[in-house]
Amino acid sequence: MTSPLLSAIQLSSFKTPTENLALLERLLEQLPEQRPQLVVVPEAFSCFGAGDRAQLDMAEPVGNGPVQQRLSELAKQHEIYLVGGTIPLQAGERFAAASLCYGPDGRCLARYDKIHLFDVDVADNTRQYRESRWTRAGSSIVTIDLGFAVVGMAVCYDLRFPELFKALRAKGADIILLPSAFTEVTGAAHWHPLVRARAIEQQVYMLAPNQYGEAANGRRTYGHSMIVDPWGEVVAEQADGEGVVSAYFDREKLENIRAQMPVADQTRLAVSANLNEDV
Repeated sequence: MTSPLLSAIQLSSFKTPTENLALLERLLEQLPEQRPQLVVVPEAFSCFGAGDRAQLDMAEPVGNGPVQQRLSELAKQHEIYLVGGTIPLQAGERFAAASLCYGPDGRCLARYDKIHLFDVDVADNTRQYRESRWTRAGSSIVTIDLGFAVVGMAVCYDLRFPELFKALRAKGADIILLPSAFTEVTGAAHWHPLVRARAIEQQVYMLAPNQYGEAANGRRTYGHSMIVDPWGEVVAEQADGEGVVSAYFDREKLENIRAQMPVADQTRLAVSANLNEDV
């Protein structure tokens, strides 16, 4: 079997889903021809530039909405596994920041709702982020078997909580996805060391697309979308601007690293793969 390809799309979202879907369509035309291919776009790609409150207004019913429909169509058109970063889905008075994986046949194969919400103060022009005001936190750890690899799903701020990544590895993850909108300030300080650390600790590929530049709402994001291998080496990176970066998933390398340093079998501290529904 030909080695699967991993691709991360870097973009800076506009205000409306229509604009952002058009941008995604254009960037997907830049994909390498290799198949199978797993493609991931950044967090909140469909409406990040409009701000958190606007995402609530744009939230779609589960399984029914123009963004979900178009992601399904694009996955089928390009014959790829396509993960739509996150999109807002209706969840009562708030929305769920849902990361949806579509298969080459257009079916939705998995949904992960962001667990850790970005409620922090940052020394940038936004200064205060309170994601939980409009977003309902998820409570399920999600992996999906794509045949060539088991994929674990995470989003942005989850990166700072290594117990989630350990739980994903315990559930068989070979690749962990991290669609993000990491701020410029926190990204410059922590993006590279944290993404590489999670890859090294759990001996997985990290596929981490990020928003870049200044969005219409004034938020500045770091870019530097990356693919990191299980040894912690950055095998593909886009520092700035929009574009696509790709790297092969090397099963032999993954298995050799795990065999030579079997940390998953040597751990003496267990991490539960179950979360309280009140998280």
